Amino acid sequence: MTVSSRLVVPELLDELAPDDPRAERSRRDLQRIHKFMRSAAILRQLIAKLRLAAAPRRIIELGAGDGTLMLAAARSLEPRWSGIELTLLDRVDLLTDNTRDAYRRLGWEVRSIRMDVMDWARNTAEPPYDLCIASLFLHHFEGPQLAALMRAIGHRANAFIACEPQRDALGRIAALSVGLIGANAVTRGDAVKSVAAGFRGKELGAAWGDAGDDWMIDEFRDRPFTHCFMAVRRACTSTPRTHADHR
Repeated sequence: MTVSSRLVVPELLDELAPDDPRAERSRRDLQRIHKFMRSAAILRQLIAKLRLAAAPRRIIELGAGDGTLMLAAARSLEPRWSGIELTLLDRVDLLTDNTRDAYRRLGWEVRSIRMDVMDWARNTAEPPYDLCIASLFLHHFEGPQLAALMRAIGHRANAFIACEPQRDALGRIAALSVGLIGANAVTRGDAVKSVAAGFRGKELGAAWGDAGDDWMIDEFRDRPFTHCFMAVRRACTSTPRTHADHR
């Protein structure tokens, strides 16, 4: 693998049945990897960087998995949000009653939608979301499909944050080392594929396209392993700045 170009190939976890023991183990591995990558803390920091004029009411997470990452981020928000309508979208419904109850204790109402994200992208019937979130998800898409998804997010949300694998030598070393935290063969193989399909520079901004003056955009590396992208409608921020300030 070279870091100069992305390589997107299918990951084994996406092809396994949800109740396959290897898949169940790999999802537990991913929870540990998120902790190692500080994913919840990074999401919280990105939310703060949006400088939203008001706390969002409608949030959607794309490729949400079992919903536990967003739950960890929600628990750490300061000040705490309540009255949230959260939608967790994934091709497989992995939301448990325990996780749903944990959201309710925070004052969040959660629903799980089992749907392919590209079908969601083509569905314009729902009102826009205040905030869209994706974590370790966008790297599954390339070329026109990624651009189409990013355009749909721009049409269907007022703010968007994403955390993805940073495609570089350090990320590859980390991916090759996930066995040290007890990851199974599925996770070990998929980790290397994820980094090969990850992002660097301004690649997500290029897929987003010309935002014009209505959006403020930032894209950067959060060391050591995470590539971040954020976009927010200027009208939804408390401290509007020029478009150039975020490029």
